[in-house]
Amino acid sequence: MPDRLMLLDTASLYFRAFHGVPESIKRDDGTPVNAVRGLLDMIARLAADFKATHLIACWDDDWRPRWRVDLIPSYKAHRVEREVPGGPDVETVPPGLVAQVPLIRHVLAVAGIAVVGVPEHEADDVIGTYAARAEFPMDVVTGDRDLFQVVDDDRDVRVIYTARGMKNLEVVTDAVVVGKYRVLPEQYADYAVLRGDASDGLPGVAGIGEKSAATLLARYGTLEGLIEAADDPDSDMPAAARTKLRAAADYLKVAPDVVNVARGLDVPAPADAGAQLGAVDGDARLELERLATDWNLGGSVKRFLASLDRYR
Repeated sequence: MPDRLMLLDTASLYFRAFHGVPESIKRDDGTPVNAVRGLLDMIARLAADFKATHLIACWDDDWRPRWRVDLIPSYKAHRVEREVPGGPDVETVPPGLVAQVPLIRHVLAVAGIAVVGVPEHEADDVIGTYAARAEFPMDVVTGDRDLFQVVDDDRDVRVIYTARGMKNLEVVTDAVVVGKYRVLPEQYADYAVLRGDASDGLPGVAGIGEKSAATLLARYGTLEGLIEAADDPDSDMPAAARTKLRAAADYLKVAPDVVNVARGLDVPAPADAGAQLGAVDGDARLELERLATDWNLGGSVKRFLASLDRYR
């Protein structure tokens, strides 16, 4: 089987699992286990369907990094449950999911699934770094369209987009991004800066929506090119667009650093991270089987182990 690395936007997937699998599925003590079961089933299916040979569960060591908030204070502000001075803010998460995250980490560790996070950075940044260093074909699994910026047909980097559910996965390539948004993947971050994103608390440029953002980028290429044209009295930029961009000058100075994923983090190479998939045997297999019984993980562990058995 040719090498293919799968990168999981792990929080995106376990949130989807939590909301997609009934919370009534619980351990005997009443602790919900729907997110754990759902995530295991996702990994088993994704690895098989997309023929992954290596897999890394990318982790939000900080889901709302302070350096991004310092640049745009509204960044993810609507999702903050409690601010923590000197540390990562607490995200609003359903209590039933909070209880499952430690078990998710434990199950992944026992199964030998590589988990990689970087202090003061989001999983998106870890993904961006691996995508920038792609040594072989790569699939990024996420429900976050911000990661469309890493799509690159020339280097065989795709996004497996989960927004419409696991039964309606979409393989996002250069052509898909262009077809949907009329911008190239390498323009997507600039496009997101211009149009804004309420789900991340990004205001965008007032008066510039998806259509006008795409039109401007088609004409001027990059956000930098747009700003230069807006500042050049001899450019052919329409007066209305020029006025809107000038009014948003302060925002446009900082927003790219917030929206662009990091590309140069210190992360282990896939081989060093233990990303190569393999069958789970010995004590690890026994521990997963014990967890399946003790935590009512049912057939999810069996399907997960069976999926990894393919790598014997």
